[in-house]
Amino acid sequence: MKTIFVTGGAGYVGSHCCKAFAEAGWTVVVYDNLKHGWRDMVRWGRLIEGDILDRLSLEAAMAEVKPDAVAHFAALIAVGESVVDPALHYENNSVGAFNVLQAMRKAAVDKIIFSSTAATYGVPEVIPIPEDHPQRPINPYGWSKLMVERMLSDYAAAYGLRYCALRYFNAAGADPGGEIGERHEPETHVIPLAARGALEPGYTFRIFGDDFGTRDGTCIRDYVHVTDLGAAHRLALEHLFGGGEGGAFNLGTGEGVTVKEIAAAIERAVGRPLPREIGPRRAGDPPVLIASNTRARGVLGWSPQHSGIDEIVETAWRWHQQDQPGG
Repeated sequence: MKTIFVTGGAGYVGSHCCKAFAEAGWTVVVYDNLKHGWRDMVRWGRLIEGDILDRLSLEAAMAEVKPDAVAHFAALIAVGESVVDPALHYENNSVGAFNVLQAMRKAAVDKIIFSSTAATYGVPEVIPIPEDHPQRPINPYGWSKLMVERMLSDYAAAYGLRYCALRYFNAAGADPGGEIGERHEPETHVIPLAARGALEPGYTFRIFGDDFGTRDGTCIRDYVHVTDLGAAHRLALEHLFGGGEGGAFNLGTGEGVTVKEIAAAIERAVGRPLPREIGPRRAGDPPVLIASNTRARGVLGWSPQHSGIDEIVETAWRWHQQDQPGG
């Protein structure tokens, strides 16, 4: 039985991946400071409360657990916050990952799955975006993650580290079984904001720009169900355990959904119209972001099974209905 040490396993994507790891028969140990994670999301293994910036505690935990691999999710993810306070993101995301890698070296752990992001690409030159696309982030969040990818590559060359950097596009949805779901404070993602808003009288769904050169004038994004992300992380670990070559993998569907199409899917799930308003474009919003997932399909054998927009929205809506005070 393999043991997986999961940093940030009490968060949104991390907790769904913990479920996938446990269902594969692996022992899961979560390391999380619970500042942005949730104790009730840790359901598939024990929790060690600790911070990745506390290197001594991290090293002690890893030495005690003696894992076969690490899955590293612990990171700050708010792009706007990274612009206002870049030091926070560089410290937590880049320095924190360095601490994880050093603790792994000390504990002789040589396999890691890293939660990376499409934000490392910046503004795309080609659609769909392949893994060898130039990486030119346009915000400190993207740079903080790209720094970690650089470390992984250098550690692989120098120390024999074996890794997969999984670049998510837009993680969305909730566990189909309703056990866990998306919960951020504050919330900045469009689907949970809309799902929450649909529960509130007088809520208006705001669309940032409807004059892009897309099929309905609104931004197109590649939404991938968080359960499909869990499956991808399990397959990536199995790939490393089997001696396969690592590197970077895009995780997306290869198809895009517009903001207006999301609003329509929410209306179908909720069963009533969603009041809308058009706001100005946000600075730096590319019109289209779509992944090429050819490498993940070919190398890992991964294909999204739950990432149709209606299933994503329906699972998110069910989760947010029950994840209310008194719900």
